[in-house]
Amino acid sequence: MPHVIVTPLSRLLEISEAHRASRIVTLINAATPVARPGHVAEKDHLFLGFNDIIEPQEGLIPPNETHVRSILSFADTWDRAQPMIVHCYAGISRSTAGAYITSLHLNPDQDEMALAMELRRRSPSATPNIRLVAMADDILGRKGCMVDAIKSIGRGADAFEGVPFILPVKGVD
Repeated sequence: MPHVIVTPLSRLLEISEAHRASRIVTLINAATPVARPGHVAEKDHLFLGFNDIIEPQEGLIPPNETHVRSILSFADTWDRAQPMIVHCYAGISRSTAGAYITSLHLNPDQDEMALAMELRRRSPSATPNIRLVAMADDILGRKGCMVDAIKSIGRGADAFEGVPFILPVKGVD
């Protein structure tokens, strides 16, 4: 079964090589250097530079609708033959939101609450960035269900960085 792997930056190369991921989504501060694994083509690496914030703050770049649409478009071109990695600096907020958004986008019949509960089960520290989730909820026409589901699982356990985990995604229709 195809899947999305969530990981912190510190484990990107290791996890990418171990799972032979074909695509990578990087959701990180714009100035953070990220080495793309050699087996992943440049066209298969989406780098989106923004800060992990939920409200605009002077000097920081908040996630915006263009970022969310880029994630959705990138997911649309994934053949799902090999895993896709979604990562941020810590593997806790931006990346878990990105994986949640990607899974619901590719599987529109999937239940938002069930996926949020599965996300929590697989990652006790997951705290998906609610700003990203809310924008995706609007774009995907989920009528607040994505936001409600993520709010229902609450803040994850305190951690410096998350432990990599897999979020299954249904195969190509």
